[in-house]
Amino acid sequence: RKRQRYVEKDGKCNVQHGNVRETYRYLTDIFTTLVDLKWRFSLLIFILAYALTWLFFGLIWWVIAYSRGDLEHLGDHTWTPCVNNLNGFVSAFLFSIETETTIGYGHRVITDTCPEGIVLLLLQAILGSMVNAFMVGCMFVKISQPNKRAETLVFSSHAVVSLRDDRLCLMFRVGDLRDSHIVEASIRAKLIQSKQTQEGEFIPLDQTDLSVGFETGDDRLFLVSPLIISHEIDERSPFWDVSRGQLERDDFEIVVILEGMVEATGMTCQAHSSYLVDKVLWG
Repeated sequence: RKRQRYVEKDGKCNVQHGNVRETYRYLTDIFTTLVDLKWRFSLLIFILAYALTWLFFGLIWWVIAYSRGDLEHLGDHTWTPCVNNLNGFVSAFLFSIETETTIGYGHRVITDTCPEGIVLLLLQAILGSMVNAFMVGCMFVKISQPNKRAETLVFSSHAVVSLRDDRLCLMFRVGDLRDSHIVEASIRAKLIQSKQTQEGEFIPLDQTDLSVGFETGDDRLFLVSPLIISHEIDERSPFWDVSRGQLERDDFEIVVILEGMVEATGMTCQAHSSYLVDKVLWG
């Protein structure tokens, strides 16, 4: 039968959050929410943030010109408009773009006889800088995320239970395909298995640590060449009382987590993989 995975082999988690009622909490951390969005939604919000602010301020520039009567004195050289050469909504929209992006072509320029225009110019300059800082920051963080670095951290397709130095061990391999190394790399392993407590409570996804050398420091990896990660099956191991036949009938998943800093960027990278029962070979 097809077994359900807690974590896919490529590291993607299969846990989906459902029945989340307090969705307003995502808006309280809007920066992280935008960074976590898919690329198509991030690009859509990026475009809308600029387009809507340009349209909004362009509409206000047009309203100011219309209320002052500038549009009625387009050919009157004795009339001093709020913005020179602003003759409609399209030109007001273009002036809004020039103001917020500080292009400054020079054809349309604000005059000193329009105090409301000066206030609007200051407001748009300040809000435009805030939009630039927020959106460019989101895109920079999203582009520089080290998620893709984990694609070149490869785990073996199978784990094995066999003797090593006359001790029964659970072992798997991990390697890095890139020449740039993972600095301060460390690895952990979790046993995901349903269990029932002595009080009768059923825990569907109980997590148990599998020691891969935390006490001896062997969990700190110098990942230059492929390494074999070993978990010794001793009295402290959850596999101590498991026989070969029971192992084949049991239902569990071993999730491995490798974490370290990317040498090129200095950002933390984390790679996941997992082994189901049929991927653990005895002997």
